[in-house]
Amino acid sequence: MLSTPPAEVADIDLSSMKFWSRSPSERHRDFARLRRHAPVFFAEPEMGPIPTGPGYYALVRHADVIEASRTPQVFASEPSAISIPDMPQEFAEYFGSMINMDDPRHARLRRIVSRGFTPRMLAKLDDDVRREAALIVDGLLEKGPCDFVSEVAARLPLNIICAMMGIPEDLRETVFADSNIVLAGNDPDYLGEDADTAVRRLLEAGAELSGILAELAGERRRRPADDLTSALVHANIDGELLTDQELGSFFILLAVAGNETTRNGISHALKLLTLHPDQRELWWSDFEAHAGTAVEEVIRYASPVNWMRRTVTRDHEMNGVHYRAGDKVLLIYPSANRDEEVFDRPDAFDVTRSPNPHVGFGGPGPHFCLGAHLARREITVMLRELHRRVPGIHSTAPPQRLLSSFVNGIKSMPCAF
Repeated sequence: MLSTPPAEVADIDLSSMKFWSRSPSERHRDFARLRRHAPVFFAEPEMGPIPTGPGYYALVRHADVIEASRTPQVFASEPSAISIPDMPQEFAEYFGSMINMDDPRHARLRRIVSRGFTPRMLAKLDDDVRREAALIVDGLLEKGPCDFVSEVAARLPLNIICAMMGIPEDLRETVFADSNIVLAGNDPDYLGEDADTAVRRLLEAGAELSGILAELAGERRRRPADDLTSALVHANIDGELLTDQELGSFFILLAVAGNETTRNGISHALKLLTLHPDQRELWWSDFEAHAGTAVEEVIRYASPVNWMRRTVTRDHEMNGVHYRAGDKVLLIYPSANRDEEVFDRPDAFDVTRSPNPHVGFGGPGPHFCLGAHLARREITVMLRELHRRVPGIHSTAPPQRLLSSFVNGIKSMPCAF
């Protein structure tokens, strides 16, 4: 195991929030250096009262991320995919969802959850997305220049996810606030200034989200409705039903992951179209012709999720590097999405890019994002509605970015039209 990075990249520390607080262009210059010396071993970041572990390899090349994603029997999601240190038991109660599991438990849960996404429910969802996007633009036109994230980008996924699950409207702001805390990374605006406060707020947010779903699940067991919660509590495959803990963890995953990719995808799209007027003009000249490739390019270029963790289950050689059982690796998606070996002009934003084998929804394999289709649909519908009714919308100042190593998030960004 390497103990220190090579001299050529010794000044780069992916465990430091100073790295993640830098501009995207600075980070990508460092990722390019890391790709030339991949993989590089890093010490684990300090996580307050959570014990740190032995460190991790950063997989920054596209080929490594793809291969590790395709071999979950070697690169496992257990015990945690979303935390570099192993999560304490009290965290696992709320955040131990199927994203942190391997087969056969992962396959069982994914199979049950997939039963909730029937063709009838997906058709209804499509109508809901179009209707919600139209209502959001109605409000935008009435309000005028505003914060694009809170007034537009965040509203669509939040309302769609809550509608899918059957969450009452009076609880949606609570779901939004709690999901922000769960995804806060190291941002003091959400977690406070000290580690003890951060841990307390995370556990409180997880407990509140889990409690909302537990109460709703009890109601749906007695009186089923036409929503995903009803489908999940009554889904039975070979005698298998989801437990209350599994339901709560899935809802937290859905509220957080479903919110994050779409909200940040829409926010990054407006920023990119503002910074690249030639690409905006090209896309806007024939929205439907370019929508498919353009949305994929937004996801590649923005890479809303920065990494996922895997744990090596046995000694293994991959692309010339020998890994030992127990080693941790981080799949660094934004670096893989700019790999010069795979993408022509990787730093160019090109709405016509094809092919575009990005890993913005994760690499291939059992953990490819379950909601990728919905995220693509939401981003496309929201941008179509903006193109149709407020084609001149643009950001008017640099975005306020989330201080997080895990999520490439935008907290706020003013817009005008």
